[in-house]
Amino acid sequence: MAHPDPARRSQIASMAAHVSWARTPIRAERTRAATRASQARFEKQVDPDGLMAPADRAAAADSAMRAHRRAMAKKRWDAYRADQAAKKAA
Repeated sequence: MAHPDPARRSQIASMAAHVSWARTPIRAERTRAATRASQARFEKQVDPDGLMAPADRAAAADSAMRAHRRAMAKKRWDAYRADQAAKKAA
């Protein structure tokens, strides 16, 4: 049964996740399906009709993925800066 305290439940889940990853001999195998799905998502985004050559589509998908990651990093940085400004103002 799950622990009634949410903070304790989170700690227990975190420990279980670390144990699970520690027992995973080939980490790439465990994440392969998600990696493929992510790649397919970006390939579909850059070439929805499948007209590009596979190598060009893969390169464009890689660029789209990098752009997405940078956008997420920028949002994270902007949120951090706003949080710091709010703390300084308070």
